[in-house]
Amino acid sequence: MAAPTTRAPSQGLLLRVLPTGMYAGRARMLVERSLLVNRRAWLTLLSGFFEPVFYLFGLGYGFGRLVGEVVGPTGEPIAYVAFVAPALLAASAMNGAVYDSTFNIFFKFKYAKVYDAVLATPLGPLDVAIGEISWALIRGAGYAAAFLAVMLGIGLISTPWALLALPAAVLVSLAFAAVGMACTTFMRSWQDFELVQLALLPMFLFSTTFFPLAVYPAALQVVVQCFPLYHAIEIMRTLTLGTPDLALAGHLAYFLVMAAIGVVVATRRLGKLLLS
Repeated sequence: MAAPTTRAPSQGLLLRVLPTGMYAGRARMLVERSLLVNRRAWLTLLSGFFEPVFYLFGLGYGFGRLVGEVVGPTGEPIAYVAFVAPALLAASAMNGAVYDSTFNIFFKFKYAKVYDAVLATPLGPLDVAIGEISWALIRGAGYAAAFLAVMLGIGLISTPWALLALPAAVLVSLAFAAVGMACTTFMRSWQDFELVQLALLPMFLFSTTFFPLAVYPAALQVVVQCFPLYHAIEIMRTLTLGTPDLALAGHLAYFLVMAAIGVVVATRRLGKLLLS
């Protein structure tokens, strides 16, 4: 006789609250599938880590020798490379999550028809959303962990607060992965991915990645402060420089809300597109 299946209380609550067929509590199966598929594509996964490292050494050290010092989060002067490195850490978490939750998911959805096969099993749209977002989160968090190790190796980590940068990067990856997957469900062709680049590139360049917020005009400062990457960079700078304040809670709450919205929208869209 088979042993009865046990579920966590939160999982059992989801199964009771959600409509039948939306959630089976087996999102981990999608993560296991991604691990199996990508075990031979490790070089492709690894390549996404190098871009921010090149920026760190090219701009942080090269351009940094010309700049010297800039104003830090609390108004004190800091080395330019110490200013840029936390921003690139945030960008690593964002890029790993976004690229996996957009390009890869679109291919599985439109061409490989993976989710049509998945939904023929007991798994539902919420399982698909949670599973794929979890894999994108793992990829983004992996990039962030590797970049954090580089920062530690070259002496840019000097405070215990930096230990919290990794769980913060996981939250950032979760939020970007959730929103990335939600946006992917609205895309019709590969040409639509130009919009992804159109969104990511200005965020990367203007979210105080390379310059302090004060250098921008007042109107542009307001726009910059609306970017998700700006809040991610503020979190990473605060933690890696050891200058936590109450604003940190607001930045973290931003990503909690962003992740919740992304999961809800992605689940509803997948249910509409695949179950209708």
